[in-house]
Amino acid sequence: MPEILAPAGNADMLRAAVYAGADAVYLGLHRLNARRTAGNFDAASLKEAAAFCRARNVKTYLTLNTTLTPEEMSEAARAVEAAANAGVDALIVQDLAVAALARDMAPDLPVHGSTQMTIHTVQGALQAAEMGFSRVILARELSLSEIAEICAASPIEVEVFIHGALCMSVSGQCYMSAFLGGRSGNRGACAGPCRLPFSAGEPGACHLSLKDHSHIRHLPELAKAGVHSVKIEGRLRSPEYVAAAVNACIAARSGQPYDEELLQNVFSRSGFTDGYITGRRDGTMFGVRTGEDVEKAKQAAPKLRELFRRERESVPIHFVLNAEQGRVCLSVSDEEGHQIDVKRDTLTQEAANDPSGAYERALRKTGGTPFCAESVVIHANGLYVPASEINAMRREALEQLLEKRMERGSVRVFEPSYSDEPVRTLSEKRWMVRVETPEQLAACLKAEIRPDRLIVPIEHWEVCEPQVRKTVWLELPRVEFGALEAEVSRLVEQTKGQGFGGYVVHNLAHLHLLGGAPAMGGFGLNVTNALCASEYSLQGLEVLTVGVETPCAEMRPITGQSPTACIVYGHIPLMITRACPLRNVRTCDGCSRQGELLDRKNMRFPVRCTGPAGMRTIYNPIALYAADRVREIPADWMVLHFTIEPPQRVETVLRMASSGRPYDEKMTRGLLFKPREDSGKEPHGTEN
Repeated sequence: MPEILAPAGNADMLRAAVYAGADAVYLGLHRLNARRTAGNFDAASLKEAAAFCRARNVKTYLTLNTTLTPEEMSEAARAVEAAANAGVDALIVQDLAVAALARDMAPDLPVHGSTQMTIHTVQGALQAAEMGFSRVILARELSLSEIAEICAASPIEVEVFIHGALCMSVSGQCYMSAFLGGRSGNRGACAGPCRLPFSAGEPGACHLSLKDHSHIRHLPELAKAGVHSVKIEGRLRSPEYVAAAVNACIAARSGQPYDEELLQNVFSRSGFTDGYITGRRDGTMFGVRTGEDVEKAKQAAPKLRELFRRERESVPIHFVLNAEQGRVCLSVSDEEGHQIDVKRDTLTQEAANDPSGAYERALRKTGGTPFCAESVVIHANGLYVPASEINAMRREALEQLLEKRMERGSVRVFEPSYSDEPVRTLSEKRWMVRVETPEQLAACLKAEIRPDRLIVPIEHWEVCEPQVRKTVWLELPRVEFGALEAEVSRLVEQTKGQGFGGYVVHNLAHLHLLGGAPAMGGFGLNVTNALCASEYSLQGLEVLTVGVETPCAEMRPITGQSPTACIVYGHIPLMITRACPLRNVRTCDGCSRQGELLDRKNMRFPVRCTGPAGMRTIYNPIALYAADRVREIPADWMVLHFTIEPPQRVETVLRMASSGRPYDEKMTRGLLFKPREDSGKEPHGTEN
């Protein structure tokens, strides 16, 4: 049956999770995790937490699941060392740099791929396995049948989120908080702007705010599908919330009913949704937290505290008591081979009646400890031993056993061998142009300025004339749920040998699908440091697009490892979503596949239903523009990223950019020339 994995944002939540019966917990250090504002742990308290869990047969996973800046590499190395020394059972990572550090420093420490790696297909799981991951945490937007397909094909463990908050953007790969306020959700500092009013046509509505998902009722189906672990989101919630969710999961796993109303009362946004797992992705998925929801949580708290008020007796142990004249020996052992012997020289006397039953009852009193006496063997030899002596020996034996179980054997930790010293110099700056539509491509081809490389979505490959194909690179969809992966695979095979320069990849699945064909990395890979760049270069990517949240000041170490590209123009795709915010006010019948969302400041955010998958992309209404400052950008390639522009606008931007002229409309520099604002504690988004 699946492991029940609970959040532990602080020590109180950890204790609540363990006492409620969780099989595993995930927690973070104070930085470099997607929940910076949680209480979190330091190296010392992490070691204590891991020991506490280990003694109770509960696994501990450490989240190091943010993207890293070059300046954070040494801190990440220390975090990996702290994890290994604490004896955690695995790391959860988003950045390949952390996976590389773990492989280098602590090769025996398993690594799990975070949901923010956008692993949502069979090919993604296969590639993760090839790269040494022991578990993948799937995107939350998958249906049950899609999950089952991945489980059936995956050679490594599969984990899914079963309860908690939902990001609107697929896998939490969202740039809205960073571009609207400078605080990155990919770095654990999301300000949650999607929870504010965004209307698709109803004033004051919140059409980007999803209800919490709850798939607990589907747990038996997930188990049948082959899911290894079910994860509860919520490191910023309360101990009561954790205990309620764990309790519900335990009941559902054993086929028993659970109190869904109580679970909803502890925290919800006007109820729950199971729209993704069931495939019912409609307007009922959206919701906000109301005053009534808050009041219900206050009322539910006292009842919920009973779920974690005392230690759960869950670790089976075995007692053997031997009584001889003047000497008593009590042995206790567990199923992992630990044994404690407590011996006492004590006065004994002949018992009037067989005392064995009384001794057994005394030894079975393990309340207040994690132990449950599975067997008790008594060799009393007709001798009487005072009850106080038996109780004292039991307490001493269990205390020693608990300490023994908290111990961990020696671990191998090596010094990191990575280097961010440049191994190459910048080449002469060249230009790439990415287009979304055949009309935009036509505008590029007839423009006076011809870029060195064109990027075209792979579904439009046939509109590329043979004479231009050597400069064209075909872009694979950032997201390809379900059957789309097979269609993309077919398109790749169809286009190989057709004269194209190569392919643009955005996730691990693409690496596996291409099978070594020429490729470059798109911005979806979130390359933000030299070690990550080096890891992708080892996978055969010849050019890497730096993450769109990366300031110029942090690009040089990346460029020193691999040729890089930087987006210097574009309406940045802030979100790519599977649930359509426009369906709150319209149906797909007769839809023009485009619309807009209006925020509280009357800013209009374009929404497009794009690609063969029909994914919805929400764009920044203000264009990023830095083509007039390319000399300050330490990258080899400058990228003009066209998405929602009409053909005439494409031509205009091409002329402006090629001549280095200032932009002619309202624009933003994005984060290119800003110092980082997400290095400290910030508001939050959704768990990863």
